[in-house]
Amino acid sequence: MKKNLPLEEEDKKYIWHPFTQMRDWLGDTPLIIERGRGSYIFDIHGNKYLDGVSSLWVNVHGHRKKEIDEAIRKQLSRIAHSTLLGLSNVPSVELAKMLIQLSPSGLVKVFFSDNGSTAVEVALKMAFQFWRHKGRKSRKQFICLRQGYHGDTIGSVSLGGIDLFHSVFRPLLFNTIKAPSPYCYRCELGLTHPSCGLACAEEMERLIKKYSAVTAAVVIEPLVQAAAGMIVSPPGYLKAVREACSRHGVFLIADEVATGFGRTGRMFACEHEGVKPDLMAVAKGLSGGYLPVAATLATQEIYNGFLAPYSWQRTFFHGHTYTGNPLACAAGKASLKLFQKEHVLERLQPKISYLKKRLEAFSELKHVGDVRQAGFMVGIELVRNKKTKQPFGYGEKIGARVCQRARKYGIILRPLGDVIVLMPPLSISMKELDLLLDGTYHAIK
Repeated sequence: MKKNLPLEEEDKKYIWHPFTQMRDWLGDTPLIIERGRGSYIFDIHGNKYLDGVSSLWVNVHGHRKKEIDEAIRKQLSRIAHSTLLGLSNVPSVELAKMLIQLSPSGLVKVFFSDNGSTAVEVALKMAFQFWRHKGRKSRKQFICLRQGYHGDTIGSVSLGGIDLFHSVFRPLLFNTIKAPSPYCYRCELGLTHPSCGLACAEEMERLIKKYSAVTAAVVIEPLVQAAAGMIVSPPGYLKAVREACSRHGVFLIADEVATGFGRTGRMFACEHEGVKPDLMAVAKGLSGGYLPVAATLATQEIYNGFLAPYSWQRTFFHGHTYTGNPLACAAGKASLKLFQKEHVLERLQPKISYLKKRLEAFSELKHVGDVRQAGFMVGIELVRNKKTKQPFGYGEKIGARVCQRARKYGIILRPLGDVIVLMPPLSISMKELDLLLDGTYHAIK
């Protein structure tokens, strides 16, 4: 009988990893995770690492959270999956109700899917189809941000503005109207905040006004453009975009996939400026980091636009096999209950303040150009020259090398280019937060 290879070699032999240059991967030793507990993950050799990015921004309450484990086991004893196409199931109904009760007012309907990209695709298609039902077929354009990232399916990529990720697919994409990102450190308009007077918001409104007759919706990541490098928009920007959309009769789609479920210090980032979107996409932390589940929330107006006699063919013809999966919805219910039971958002505020204070020291490091924070979302931008903001060369892999060094301090990080991301579980303790910050500081240094 043929002997099995070590797991590291099996990985190299069989797996193609996402967002990974496999030539580099094959020349290194893969880190293979076997289990987790609280804020920590453990590899197959028993080494312990602090999960500094919440297993790619999804883990909320820590690994192996008893209440979520039990909720999944309980649901598994009943049924693992049943379709929402023509049927319903208990956990999906209950989770939908909880989401509506927690979300910005005006959002009243939940359409389930299974990841952030598809949740955004659903919102795009809903907005597009709504206007067709209203006889406004010219309204098929979308306005988005130049540094935007909304996922990796073709519709979501069409909204994206990160050339490294998206340019190769340009021949496949539909055209969108791009507005400048509210990236104060590298302002596209060459201005300085706050003396700029939110010129980026003014430019956004100019585009909305100019193209309102052909625009289905504006799509933004509220407060933080996460994958672009944790770009935090200046105060007032989000509200200004909402008001511009309302003035010119254009829908606002809020992509809260990364920012939702406490990451910015509120349940949803829109709450910071009292914004009520017309459509909102959520995923990542929805199940507490356990199972794939996503949702698109819609207003009554948009939902009503699809109500018609069967023969009119106004059904929203979209769906996924695992839409509203009972196991994932059971995990989601348990996670949302924990927010209330453990006063997660209230207990998070001192940690956010402490994090802000500790991050001040990072600005003193020679190659840290900018430190950005919104709640528990942090981006530390590394530059070759602090004075000129000159970046490192792409091939130098500085961000990746810092994250590799962080493992020596018992920390798992994943960069966005040369931006070091910190996004730990909301449940992290102060002691663990110190470990994360100390290790990251020394790794950068």
